[in-house]
Amino acid sequence: MAVNQESGFLTTKVSDFLGWCRKYSLFPYPFVTACCGMEYMSVSSAHYDLDRFGAAWPRFSPRQADLLMVVGTISHKMAPVLQMVYAQMCEPKWVMAFGVCTCTGGFYNNYATVQGIDTIVPVDIYVPGCPPRPEAVIDGIIKLQKKIQADHHSMFGPKSDERN
Repeated sequence: MAVNQESGFLTTKVSDFLGWCRKYSLFPYPFVTACCGMEYMSVSSAHYDLDRFGAAWPRFSPRQADLLMVVGTISHKMAPVLQMVYAQMCEPKWVMAFGVCTCTGGFYNNYATVQGIDTIVPVDIYVPGCPPRPEAVIDGIIKLQKKIQADHHSMFGPKSDERN
């Protein structure tokens, strides 16, 4: 971004501007399956004010969301549902793994539990904890916003297969 002193205009790339706009207009879709849902409700309350990050109003249709917040334990029976929800989201889309069970399977190291949702869908940000504190979730949102603004793969964001 550059300021032309003579004419008083601010010049920038369209992709930089879109990244800045996207980072403050996140539309989360909460995929809540377990006890971390209580902490999700806490972080969504007025006390922590997610409005200041542009991520306050959850969407209850994946077609209207661009941030999938997977909150809680995912069983192998639930995995196809999670993949379907992810597939229904429009590009660009991001995924937050919320809680240690979502990140790594947590305490449930057994045949029925997915050992980390990154084996099912690409994950952009991990917020571990049992449950994670609201401050940790806010920190995760801030880090995701920085990633969104810095992403210059294309004008419309990265494709799902370009993520790490």
